Amino acid sequence: MKIRSPIVSVLGHVDHGKTTLLDYIRGSGIADKEAGGITQHIGATEIPIATINAICGDFIKKLSIIETIPGLFFIDTPGHAAFTSLRKRGGSLADLAILILDINEGFKPQTFEALNILKMYKTPFIVAANKIDKIFGWESTKGESFLKSFNTQAQSTKQNLENLIYEIVGVLHKEGFQSERFDRVENFGSQVSIIPISAQSGEGIIELIAMLLGLAQEYLTEQLQIEESAPAKGSVLEIKEEIGLGVTIDTIIYDGILKKDDEILLMEKNNILKTKVRSILKPNPLEEIRESKSNFQKIDEVVAAAGVKIVAPNLENVISGSPIRVFKEGENSEEEILNELEEIAIDTDDIGVLVKADTLGSLEAVVNLLKDLDIPIKSADIGDVTRKDIINASIVANEESKYGVIIAFNVKVHSKAEEDLNSSEIKLFQGDVIYQITEDYEDWIKENEEKQKALWMDKIIKPAKFRIIPKLIFRQSKPAISGIEVLSGTVKQGYPIMNQEGIPIGSVESMQDKGDNLPSISKGQKVAMAMKEAIAGKSFEEGDTIYINIPEKHFKILEKEFKNKLSEDEFETLYKIRDINRKTNPEWGELGLFED
Repeated sequence: MKIRSPIVSVLGHVDHGKTTLLDYIRGSGIADKEAGGITQHIGATEIPIATINAICGDFIKKLSIIETIPGLFFIDTPGHAAFTSLRKRGGSLADLAILILDINEGFKPQTFEALNILKMYKTPFIVAANKIDKIFGWESTKGESFLKSFNTQAQSTKQNLENLIYEIVGVLHKEGFQSERFDRVENFGSQVSIIPISAQSGEGIIELIAMLLGLAQEYLTEQLQIEESAPAKGSVLEIKEEIGLGVTIDTIIYDGILKKDDEILLMEKNNILKTKVRSILKPNPLEEIRESKSNFQKIDEVVAAAGVKIVAPNLENVISGSPIRVFKEGENSEEEILNELEEIAIDTDDIGVLVKADTLGSLEAVVNLLKDLDIPIKSADIGDVTRKDIINASIVANEESKYGVIIAFNVKVHSKAEEDLNSSEIKLFQGDVIYQITEDYEDWIKENEEKQKALWMDKIIKPAKFRIIPKLIFRQSKPAISGIEVLSGTVKQGYPIMNQEGIPIGSVESMQDKGDNLPSISKGQKVAMAMKEAIAGKSFEEGDTIYINIPEKHFKILEKEFKNKLSEDEFETLYKIRDINRKTNPEWGELGLFED
């Protein structure tokens, strides 16, 4: 058995220093050539233990770290998108993660996004509180350990840093994590270490690397054991067209050995692809691997952990995040991939939202979040939004408008579908921050519900009462016309009315004030009212109080849904109307068994 290097992913908000951190770590390794330097693979940077010892010096010895771990293997495409796309059965491919944030700006949308993804995959992580060199009064010492640098700072600067650290501790506590500055952590298994650093000056990088190594040795040794001669297992990072090579796949191998001419299994959208490795390519050391002009070395085999480019036939439809397995007769490698498919299989609903994402891991992350929010899913797929998606969303919208939407993470709308989308009423929630997209969707639902409630509220007959002003009855009937004063609520044209005994006496035909017709009047207003079907002296008398005759169904809706929308006087009138009706029907307005 061999212990492989732990795979480390760096996550955080845009411009908080992910790339600068990796560039600094790489630069430290490059500068120290005698220690063995670093090796750059496809999408990864490997730092051997000799280089780590050279960078960290005595600090490693203080932590009593023994050289069982061969080094650290950083996933070299920083960000949560890469983190979610690189997956293995049971969660993320990363063994450890660095959550980097600007200590001066604190948590931002993508920081929370990253934190929630780490929580979802249960990945151990440390917090790199970056840009300490930007704290007012901070005097930087290039490449120094944080503790040494901190001790040389002015007292006010030290206090500023401590205040910023405890703001981070507070936010992490709200998110369900116990945390502390790394040198004050009592239990590394239950507390998250916060390491103040400057990716620009290199301060604190010594402690950052040492802490990662210490965590790996303490908690991950068993997880990092691999059988060097076992068939390779890995994950597809990216599918690329390379000049002279055709379609290739950049992969991270996390277990076993991959050899030229191995048959490998990969995942397509609706299929498992079996293909043969024609070439295994590795960039020349320290070259910029993401440029197509890079020169590659052909190698015959590679042992985990490693990042390599694979050339093989029929890779066009392989999906990012696909597992990769070396096929061996009599072994269950095909079944393993099918199990992975089942693991992220989505229980779809007849009515639900449509989900699109860029990779297998991203799709899984979006789906898991929607499930946590109890949002049903009609379909979930990888790739850009198509005309078919818009048609399917329209069908759902006809059944239930709030689910007739498309949630699209890190994908575009296909050019042929743009026009269809613009001419439809389908709502598209699109972006590269999963939690922002779902929050936008939830806000939209709330906004629509409020609009719907406002429409309902407008149509529902609400409580009101008015008084027949004495000596101001102008016509006895057809219609009866009298001067009235509104005592509570709002009276609208067309509202049914009843007397104090609960007997219906007609409806409000019209209301006038100084010759102006009024569609509605409110508490305190005095107007002339025409009452259809009512007869003065029979239906009502001078001085009587007349009530709006609320239908029982409307009463129940008001009591159940809109109590908080009524004013105090409307509230009192509502229950007075109920009491009047209960004189003749004791159960009037009671919620039934299925209405509670």
